[in-house]
Amino acid sequence: MATSEESFLARRIDGAAAPLAVVDLLALAAVLTIGVINHNSVGYLSADPAGWLLTLVPFLVGWAVAGPLIGAYSAGAAESAKAAIPLAIRAWIPGAVIGFALRASPAFSGGFQLTFGAVMLVTGGLALVVGRWLFFKIVG
Repeated sequence: MATSEESFLARRIDGAAAPLAVVDLLALAAVLTIGVINHNSVGYLSADPAGWLLTLVPFLVGWAVAGPLIGAYSAGAAESAKAAIPLAIRAWIPGAVIGFALRASPAFSGGFQLTFGAVMLVTGGLALVVGRWLFFKIVG
């Protein structure tokens, strides 16, 4: 007999949605990398790859926690853009908040500013929407 925890996770994660996880991680990494380049330069990516990656980590961790819990990879997410996009938006909000909290902690540099939060909330959400929309346009 499955425990309630196993049932909860089983309803939130479907193997058919695995390609969406790749799309989402690429979309978030792309928008974060564009931000790093805008605030530094393209040369920063090779000059300080650890700094670049540490910029991505808080938000990728936030997404990795919130995405599955909210259902961004549930069976419904794998069916259509109409189902997948709202799930991504719903999951991005708490995922971004987790990223903001991590970034504001002593474990990561950069801190948190309200304008950064607003920009990241919008651009991260937009990246997820566009990524998932393109995925379903290409894959069908």
